[in-house]
Amino acid sequence: MGRLLLVDGHSLAYRAFYALPAENFSTSTGQTTNAVYGFTSMLINVLRDEEPTHLAVAFDLSRQTFRTAEYAEYKANRSATPSEFSGQVPLIREVLDAMGIRQVTAEGFEADDVICTLTRQGREAGHDVLVVTGDRDSFQLVDDHVTVLYPVRGVSELSRMDPAAVEARYGVPPSLYPDLAALVGEDSDNLPGVPGVGPKTAAKWLLAHGGLGGVIGAVDTIKGKAGENLRAHLSDVERNRRLNRLVGDLALDVDVAELEKRPWDRDAIHTVFDGLEFRVLRDRIFATLDNDEPTATEGYALTVTRLDEDAARGWWGGRAAGERLGAELVVADDGAVEAVALATADDDGQVGEVVTVPAPVLLDLARAGGGPALVLHDAKPQLHLLSRPAGTAGTAGTAGLPDGLVVSDTALAAYLCRPDQRSYDLADLAVRHLHRSLVDGAEVAEDEQSVEDQLSLGLDGAAGGDEDDLLEAARATREQRAGIRAAAVAELDVVLARELDEREGTALLTDVELPLLRVLARMEDAGIAVDVERLEGLREHYDVRVSEAARLAYAEVGEEINLGSPKQLQRVLFEQLDMPKTKRTKTGYTTDAEALQDLYERTEHPFLLHLLEHRDAIRLRQTVEGLLATVGPDRRIRTTFQQTIAATGRLSSTDPNLQNIPIRTEEGRRIRDAFVVGEDGRGAMGCLMSADYSQVEMRIMAHLSGDAGLIEAFRSGEDLHRFVGSRVFEVEPADVTPEMRAKVKAMSYGLAYGLSAFGLSRQLRTPVEESRALMDEYFERFGGVRDYLRGVVDQARRDGWTATILGRRRYLPDLTSDNRQRREAAERMALNAPIQGSAADLVKVAMLGVQAGLDAAGARSRMLLQVHDELVLEVAADELDDVRELVVQQMAGAADLAVPLDVSVGVGGSWFDAAH
Repeated sequence: MGRLLLVDGHSLAYRAFYALPAENFSTSTGQTTNAVYGFTSMLINVLRDEEPTHLAVAFDLSRQTFRTAEYAEYKANRSATPSEFSGQVPLIREVLDAMGIRQVTAEGFEADDVICTLTRQGREAGHDVLVVTGDRDSFQLVDDHVTVLYPVRGVSELSRMDPAAVEARYGVPPSLYPDLAALVGEDSDNLPGVPGVGPKTAAKWLLAHGGLGGVIGAVDTIKGKAGENLRAHLSDVERNRRLNRLVGDLALDVDVAELEKRPWDRDAIHTVFDGLEFRVLRDRIFATLDNDEPTATEGYALTVTRLDEDAARGWWGGRAAGERLGAELVVADDGAVEAVALATADDDGQVGEVVTVPAPVLLDLARAGGGPALVLHDAKPQLHLLSRPAGTAGTAGTAGLPDGLVVSDTALAAYLCRPDQRSYDLADLAVRHLHRSLVDGAEVAEDEQSVEDQLSLGLDGAAGGDEDDLLEAARATREQRAGIRAAAVAELDVVLARELDEREGTALLTDVELPLLRVLARMEDAGIAVDVERLEGLREHYDVRVSEAARLAYAEVGEEINLGSPKQLQRVLFEQLDMPKTKRTKTGYTTDAEALQDLYERTEHPFLLHLLEHRDAIRLRQTVEGLLATVGPDRRIRTTFQQTIAATGRLSSTDPNLQNIPIRTEEGRRIRDAFVVGEDGRGAMGCLMSADYSQVEMRIMAHLSGDAGLIEAFRSGEDLHRFVGSRVFEVEPADVTPEMRAKVKAMSYGLAYGLSAFGLSRQLRTPVEESRALMDEYFERFGGVRDYLRGVVDQARRDGWTATILGRRRYLPDLTSDNRQRREAAERMALNAPIQGSAADLVKVAMLGVQAGLDAAGARSRMLLQVHDELVLEVAADELDDVRELVVQQMAGAADLAVPLDVSVGVGGSWFDAAH
C-alpha cells in the first residue's frame, strides 16, 4: 500500500502569502516571493514528515466554474488579487516542475474537485491519502484511509483531520460535514446559511434525522424560530449542498499510477532557486529530501598519499610545466596549514593521483617556477591561511606568496559562467557540473568528529601511543577530506574552463578576476586604521539621540510605547492620530521606513519626525557597534571583499560592510571621520587618499549609446545635469533651476538602471504622467539614448545575455518568460547590467594598474578599500605626488571611451578629510 499526497495549490499559496509579510520577501529585482517561499517551505516539511510514494498539486484554472454558472455570487465576496501575489503562482509551478511534482487541473472545475477525483482513485488503488488544503469542504473526503492536513497557523502548522478530529470539532462525522456546511453557510464561498442556525443546532438536526435529506423531509416538524428560518431559506440550503458537493469522477489527463514520486532535477532546482534567491530553502531541500538520481550520488573513492619533503620534491619535479593541479589546504584545529592536498586530472577531467605535501615545501617549489600550478576553490581565504606561519593568528601578508601560485579559482570560474547563482559551494558545483556528490567527504567529516570526540574525553591517563594514534587518525581524515575536495577541484577546472571558453569569459578570469583576487587579499591584509575613541564617542552620541528621539515621540502621543513594535505603531498612527492608511498587510497597515517617510511628507506630524529620527539613530548606532566589534589588536578594521556576490560584477564588502557607510549625510561623514591614517611596518604613513570617478555610469551610457548630445556635454566640460536640463527644458544653462537639475539627474541615472515612468514618479514624488512627459522630452533631445535602451533589450532577448565593455555576460532567460513580472524584471536587468557591469570592470582594471604601479615603484603606499567607484589608499608622505599621478593615470586610462573618464582625488588625515 502506498501513500498519496494531494496539495491544493491555490489554497496553500494564498495562506502562505498572508502568513509571511510581502515586504520581507522579494528578490533584488523586486519580485515578491513570500507566497512561493511559504508554500515551498511547507511542501518540504510535508514531504519530509509524510514520505509519500505518490503526490500531486492541484490548481484552479479560473474563478469561472460550474458553481459560478449556477450561482453568480459564489465566492463573489473575495477581494481582488493583491498585486504582490500576482505572478507568484507561476513561480510556485516552476518550483514544482523542478521538484518533479505533477500539477493537475480541470477546466470548469476547482482544485477541490481534482483532489476529490484523485482521492477516489487513490483509495481504489489501495493507497492511504493525505490532502493538504485550507478548504473545509475537503472534510467530506475524510475516512479511515483519507486524512486532511489543515493549516491552523499560516502554513507552518498543520492539524491532522481524521474522522475523530472532524467529529470532535463539528459534532458530526465527515460524511455529514457538507450537510452541516449547507445549513450553517460558508463565508469564504459567499454561501449564506440559515439565520440563527449555528454548528451545534445543525449537528443536532442532522444526527436526529440521519442527514440533510432527513432534515428536509421533516422540515415542517422543526419548531421554533430556527425552524421558521429553515423553511424560509430551504432553497439556499439545497443550493449550498449542490455547490459544496465535490466532484469525484472528472476525466483527468493523469491517473494515480502516474503520480509516483519522481526524482527532482538538481540543476533545475538551482536555476529556479537562484532566480528566487532562496539559498536557505535550497539547502533544506538538499539536506532533507532524498533524490533517486544515480548520477548525483557517485562519490570519490580515492587514496590520498602523504609525501614527506623529499618525496614531495620528487613528485613535483615529475609533473609537466604548466600542469594544473587541483588543490585544497589541510588545516588543523588551530587554523595552521598542515599540508596541501594536490590532485592531477587528464584533459577529460579524470582524476589520477592525489597526494598531500608539506605547505612550506610547496611554497618553495612554487617560488622556483617552471613547474605545475594550482587551481583552488575560493582561493582568497586559503591564500590568507597559506601566508600565516604555523600556529599563529592573523595574517603574515599574502604579498609574499609566489605570483604564479594560483592559475585558476573554480568558484570565480563558476561565477563568470553563471553570475546569477546564489551559491558557489564546492559540493554544490560538483553535483551540478560533475554529477558527483562529496558523500565520502561527509563520511570522513563524521569519522573526524568521532576521533575528536574521543580526544575531548581526556586521555591524560591513557597510554601515549593511544593518543598519538587518535591524533594521527584525525589528521588522516582531514587529509582524506582535503584530497576529495582537491580531486573535485581538478575535475571542475576542466569542465568550467571549457564552459567559460564557450561563453568567451576566459580573458575576464585570467586578466581581471584572478589578478584582482591577489590585490584584494593584500587589501584585506592591510585593513584600515580607526580612531577607536572617536567611534566609542559616536556610539555614546547615538545612544543620546535614540533616547532623546524616543522622549520627544512619547511626548507627542502622551504615552511610552515600543517604537519598534508594528502593532503599537499601527494603533497610535491609524487609531489615535487617525493618519492616512498605508499599504495593507496581513498584520495591519505597514509601518516600514518608506511608508513612514511618505506619511511624514504628507502630514508633517512631529511624532513621525521623532520616530524617523529614532530609527535613523538606531541604525547609525548599530553601524558603529558593528565597526567596534571588528577592530583588531592593531586598531585596524579588516573587511572581506567578495567577488561572487553581485551578478553585475561589483565587489561586495562584508564583516563589516564598509560600502554602506553613508556619505551624503552629516552623520555618515562623522563615521567616516573615524577612519584615519595609520602605520605600516616601518612607521607612520602620511595621509589617506580618496579617488573616485565622476559620473562614470553616465559616461558609459554616452559611450555605449553614442548619443551626440551626451558626448558633447562630457567633452565640453560643462556640468552634465545642467547641460541636459537646458536641452530638456529648453532654457539656457544658466537658467536651469536646482529643481530642474535634480529632476534631470534622477532621470538620467534612473534610465541607466532601468527606471520606469512609475519608478521615476515615486522617486521625484510627481504624478506618473508628469514623469512620463519628462522622459519623453529627454528622449526627444537625446535620441541616441532612446535607441540604445530599446536596442539593448531587443539584442539581449535574441542572445539570451547582455555584455559589458570587457565582455562580462549576464544571462537573462526570463526575457522570454510568460510571467510578466519576471519578464519586466529581466528587461530592467538588461538595461542596467551593461552599464553597472562596465563601471565595475573599469574600477577593477584601475585597481590592477594602481597595484602594479605601486609594486614597480617599491612603494610603501597601499590600497585599503574599494567602495563602488572610489578607491581609498594609505599614502606615505614622500610618495604623495607620485601616487596621486599614478592613481589618476590608471583610473582615467582604465578604458578607451568616447568621452573622458574624470577622476577626483582628495587627501587628508581621515577618510572624511580626504573627501572631495
